[in-house]
Formats: sequence, C-alpha cells, structure tokens
Amino acid sequence: MRIFSKLYDLVLEWAKHRHASRYLAALSFAESSFFPIPPDVMLAPMVLAQPKNAWRLALVTTLFSVLGGILGYLIGMFLFGLVAQPLIDFYNAGEAFATAQAHFKSYGIWIIFIAGFTPIPYKIFTVSAGLAAMAFAPFVLASLVGRGARFFLVAGLIFLGGDRFEQQLRRYADLIGWMMVVIVGFLLCWHFFFR
Repeated sequence: MRIFSKLYDLVLEWAKHRHASRYLAALSFAESSFFPIPPDVMLAPMVLAQPKNAWRLALVTTLFSVLGGILGYLIGMFLFGLVAQPLIDFYNAGEAFATAQAHFKSYGIWIIFIAGFTPIPYKIFTVSAGLAAMAFAPFVLASLVGRGARFFLVAGLIFLGGDRFEQQLRRYADLIGWMMVVIVGFLLCWHFFFR
C-alpha cells in the first residue's frame, strides 16, 4: 500500500501554503512547552518545498521554539501544580521528569543546550528549569544555541541535499512510514504490556 507516499505529497503541498510559516511557528511554540510533535517534521518538508526560505524557516522555528521554552519555564516556576503536573501525568512522563531534574544537578545549564539540540523532550527540561528556578538569561541563551543549532542543521542538510534527498525520500516514503508504524507499535506494546 502506498499510503505514506501519498501522505508525503500532501505534506509537501501543505508546506507551500501561504500560512505554512505561521503553522510552523505555532507548532514550534507548542512543542517546547506542552505538545508532543517536534517541529522538525514540519520544517523539513517546508525547506524541501521552499528551499530559498530555508534559513528564514530555521530562524522562525528557533525563535518560536525558544519562546515556547520560556512559556515552559514560566509554567515550571509559577504553575507547576496547576498546569505541569497534569501534563506530566497525561503523558505518563513522571519518570522522564524525575530524570530531567537529576540531570540538572549533574550538568546544570549544559542540559538545556543538550535537550535543545537532541531529540530528547525539550519541554520536560524547560518546565524543570523553571521549577528549579534556573537563572533566566542562561536558560534563554542555552535554548537559543541548542535549538538554533538543531533547526539550522536540519534546514541546512535538507537544503544541501535538495532534489537528490527529495527523490530518495519519495522513493522510500512507504518503507520508512511502515517501519515507523512497526517501531511505534512495538514501543506501545512494550510500554503497556511488558513493562
């Protein structure tokens, strides 16, 4: 079944929409404080669809991600019990949150940079930073550097790969999509039945 290649084509069409940058900004903001889907999944097809705007799109993603991180920080600092704890419970992220707090003790500000750059859930660390009352300016700086490095790297790789990358992605879209379904299915089964 060629479900994912059709979905891929649809996403590329959406990426050309005149309001796509606004949607990218909203997703970037939301992901940094409460939403589970990373903005990379929207940034990559947008750079493929609009390569001349690659750096602007990376900048939009970075700035709105950091603004969302600031919201996460403020939630952790002022609204932990009211907002953050219910979200942690909803996403079943109590263990991840405890690990994030332990990393703050070991790595300090560096953990914000690492969380900003890597695929680990940045939002958990933004809320943890607020709860730990981390100094605000270093938090913002580490977030800008970590998130900026990540999103400019994604945009740069897609920009440089260009048509070759797009052709390979289109060629293997269904295989990649079905592999992801199997992996997610396995992880869900493991989480709910074998843990």
